[in-house]
Amino acid sequence: MDAFYGIVKFFVAGGAFMYPILIVFAVGTAIAIERYVTLTRIRCRNEGMWSKLQPALASGDFEKAREMTSEDDSTVSRLLGLGLARQGAVLRREDIEIAMEEGMMEIIPQLEKRTAYVAVGANIATLLGLLGTIIGLIQGFTAVSNANPAEKADLLSASISVAMNTTAFGLIVAIPLLVTHSVLTAKTGEIVDSLEMASVKALNVITALAKRQVAV
Repeated sequence: MDAFYGIVKFFVAGGAFMYPILIVFAVGTAIAIERYVTLTRIRCRNEGMWSKLQPALASGDFEKAREMTSEDDSTVSRLLGLGLARQGAVLRREDIEIAMEEGMMEIIPQLEKRTAYVAVGANIATLLGLLGTIIGLIQGFTAVSNANPAEKADLLSASISVAMNTTAFGLIVAIPLLVTHSVLTAKTGEIVDSLEMASVKALNVITALAKRQVAV
């Protein structure tokens, strides 16, 4: 209970700038949670779908693979569906590759959506903390200039202590948000790498089958 009162006292002593920093923290945390849950769901669905698609592709059953991708809305299905749609019409590897590259260009922005706001929130929290400290120091020095000379030292030290609360709180908010942004960026990169791996494997299977058909 003492710790709770200590936190409340620390927050109140920081002044008005503590509230916008708290809002930034709340918004950044909400975005981070939403992105983490979404990316985790996307990754799980991709892994599950790829485990089903891979046997069909390996056996050369592209009709079954096309049917599976058309009935599923995971990112790996959307990506491979674009390549499989070209598989029956053309034999050139470049045409199929271009189709899947276009799909990647649509998918990547959706994976990275709103993630940058977490890092922006960290920067804003830091800057708000510094701004609150500077304004607090200005107010403190102004108050000290009109105070009794015997009280100036005590007033100045108290003003500086209170003013530094906003910087401390800004950093307390910024550091977790920056770490979370790095985690989300790494998670997005893993999904993109897995999609590229799946597209290359599918492309190699399609190309190998096309070459065998031409040879026959």
